[in-house]
Amino acid sequence: MLTTSTHPRLCDLGEMKSDSLLALIALANADTREHKIDVGVGVYKDGSGATPILRSIKAAERLLLDRQQTKSYLGGRGDNVFPRLIGEVLLGPHAGDERIDGLQTPGGCGALSLAFKLIFAANPKARVLVGMPTWPNHQPIVGGVGLAIEAYDYYDRDARTIRFDAMLAALAAASPGDVVLLHGCCHNPTGADLDAAQWAEVTRLIVERRLLPVVDIAYQGLGDGLDEDAAGLRGILDACDEVLVAQSCDKNFGVYRDRVGSLFVKTGSAEATARAMAHVLQIAREMWSMPPDHGAAAVRIVLEEPELRADWLAELGEMRGRIQAVRAQIAAAHPALAYIADQKGMFSMLPLTRDQVRRLRDDHAIYMADSGRFNVLGLADEAVDRFTAAIVGVLG
Repeated sequence: MLTTSTHPRLCDLGEMKSDSLLALIALANADTREHKIDVGVGVYKDGSGATPILRSIKAAERLLLDRQQTKSYLGGRGDNVFPRLIGEVLLGPHAGDERIDGLQTPGGCGALSLAFKLIFAANPKARVLVGMPTWPNHQPIVGGVGLAIEAYDYYDRDARTIRFDAMLAALAAASPGDVVLLHGCCHNPTGADLDAAQWAEVTRLIVERRLLPVVDIAYQGLGDGLDEDAAGLRGILDACDEVLVAQSCDKNFGVYRDRVGSLFVKTGSAEATARAMAHVLQIAREMWSMPPDHGAAAVRIVLEEPELRADWLAELGEMRGRIQAVRAQIAAAHPALAYIADQKGMFSMLPLTRDQVRRLRDDHAIYMADSGRFNVLGLADEAVDRFTAAIVGVLG
């Protein structure tokens, strides 16, 4: 005889609120208007509006096809050469430091998940200081591992400036062992980066308060240049004994769907780092066993082959140049948009209300987050003037 169980079941799960950016992508995809503009999704688009595979990556994939002899397992670290080579690009003079070790991850999300699970294993009572607004997936990743989030105001949307006083106050009030989540460069979603003096002051407080910095760097090379964009991170590595770095190749190598990233761990000694990495590998084993190979192998080949590396650097320069040119074009359209020219990377926030954002969607088929966050590179060349005219129109 069948009985009704009183125990919770899968069918008893409540409604899940959808990710706002994924919901926005679905809205844009459902819009059949040919002139629609999607500046919500965070991918690079060239002047024609396409998201191309980089020449250097295409060439590396051809070499990989010819050279690869097996699809056997690589192990928990993934491609062992990849983190060494990407570490040279990312860490600069700190590459080769025996207190730093790294491994391949499935994208920057994988690296962040590993980092915060490692922190939880070491100190489950740690609070994570997060400047707001931030990338929408930061809070779910941090909260998902069970760590408490301490939010502070990073950016004044009306004044279009960093709330540096609020950031310093939050750091000064933090307790030893608390965690500071920092954007390495090209801040998502605001485009408002710390300058050298601000990085130095933040680093000083991290050391003084004995905080653990987690640096999320997903856009290296798309701001001012590879070394310039990593300067803040490298300053932290100079000053701090313990640092976690979550890195992504999705944007600067254009390998979005291949999910290529890395996590680097620094402690005060090689022995302590080895112990921490043993925990990292066990956590990774439980999450994905081992990361996918193809994208990281292609990036490794680009960095190994001098001609491909030179071509990648040229392509990266072209992407950076287009970002700066489109920013300048948007900034010139209206005095209220002038700040956009001085910001970095793929994202900025427009001074729009939620109603104005919805008017742009309804009247002009322009899709962006309700906050006014938009991808500067979500525009084909021919659409920039139409986009700015619509923005100016709703600004009044």
